[in-house]
Amino acid sequence: MEQTKNATSRGGFGSKIGFVLAAAGSAVGLGNIWRFPYLAAKYGGGIFLMIYLIFAVTFGFTLMLTEIAIGRRTGKSVIGAYRDVDKRFSFLGILAAVIPALILPYYCVIGGWVLKYMTVFTKGGGEAASVAEYAIQGSDKKLSFFEHFIGMLKEPSFFFLIFVLLTSVAVFFGVEKGIEKVSKFLMPVLLILIIGISVYTLTLKGAGNGLKYYLLPNFDGFTFSKLLRTISAACGQLFYSMSIAMGIMVTYGSYMRKEDSLESSVRQIEIFDTLVAFLAGLIIVPAVFIFSGGDSSALNAGPGLMFITLPKVFAAMPAGQIIGTAFFVLVTLAALTSSISLMETVVAVVMEKFRLSRSVSCCIVIILTLAIGMLSVLGYSSWAGFKLFGMQILDLFDFSTNNIMMPVLAFLTCILIGYAVKTKYVEEEVMFGEKQFRSRLLYNIMIKVICPVCMIMILITPFVTKL
Repeated sequence: MEQTKNATSRGGFGSKIGFVLAAAGSAVGLGNIWRFPYLAAKYGGGIFLMIYLIFAVTFGFTLMLTEIAIGRRTGKSVIGAYRDVDKRFSFLGILAAVIPALILPYYCVIGGWVLKYMTVFTKGGGEAASVAEYAIQGSDKKLSFFEHFIGMLKEPSFFFLIFVLLTSVAVFFGVEKGIEKVSKFLMPVLLILIIGISVYTLTLKGAGNGLKYYLLPNFDGFTFSKLLRTISAACGQLFYSMSIAMGIMVTYGSYMRKEDSLESSVRQIEIFDTLVAFLAGLIIVPAVFIFSGGDSSALNAGPGLMFITLPKVFAAMPAGQIIGTAFFVLVTLAALTSSISLMETVVAVVMEKFRLSRSVSCCIVIILTLAIGMLSVLGYSSWAGFKLFGMQILDLFDFSTNNIMMPVLAFLTCILIGYAVKTKYVEEEVMFGEKQFRSRLLYNIMIKVICPVCMIMILITPFVTKL
């Protein structure tokens, strides 16, 4: 009764499709659009795709199911949820609250960059964005349009602010009236856009070679060492792709209706998420492969792929201005659905911990997001020469959360459920109103053995070798 009362007072999703689309929207973000295609191209094409798919339906399914089950059973935000599961593991709730609080600001900074490009392409300036060069005083080197943009202070700050405000709109209106309604509109639009652009890309001359490069396994130079790095990369991508170990799924799970099937919902989320990631690869890999003359190095990681390479590709392809505009609208929508879930997770913590209203909590989170996010903006402009541990501020936030905090949280969550409270804790929630838990055996093996091993692999890989 206490759980139902608490969940009702906090709001909740009004339908199963609303929950699935909101959770899928959280999972579908920038990691799907540029990181997944890059990793697939780097790690043997079809080899990476096959390994990732296996991990998505096992590793990803297990961790997502666990987090949503914890959220739905406790009906609380991450701090309260982990405390209710086992007081000895209360610190995990704090870690799960800190992670999205650190990711949200720099994610919104990158979202501001995407918003800038969407604005540029919408105004018809796509070609200028791809070829513009800016001289550096006292040097022969020239900056690209992107490098010049992030090197300024006012414009990146402005688009960062706008992106934060756009994110906050859905959160202000609550779960059902805000997040659910926005997700029901944005996710179908996003899916239509990504299918349309991918189909167009595949009609381009020479797309077949790029498609083969993306889909067919490439065993050239594929040693046992590279296989291990591929496995580690596929595991790590799941964090980006499925919003695992960010506190998000625990939060969204706390808003999930009891009568909705937990197991089938998770399967639907991972299918939607994996489909979008795969389609993103169909857009990016063949297009870049065609217009770079088959140069696979053009599929570089990081901002360079999305903000430097792809604008050049759009400038070179037929109807590139239209396709580029559609693409950056797509990426903006994907970034927004993910940032909304990050902000909601932090807002839920503030509401519950300090017993504040949603509107007041939103204002507090917005102020904190702007304050912390400005550090990342300054890290590319006024403070460009300042580095910590050899990394710029945004990179430091990204590395510490994605390479350290998230794997630690996922590992200890496996220990909590697998050995401390036992898997029965999750199984009982999955079985609520259901006749059977179809993946019970798989779940037990994964949560107790495979997932912890994968977490250790992800944790040590960045420190022993570069992917």
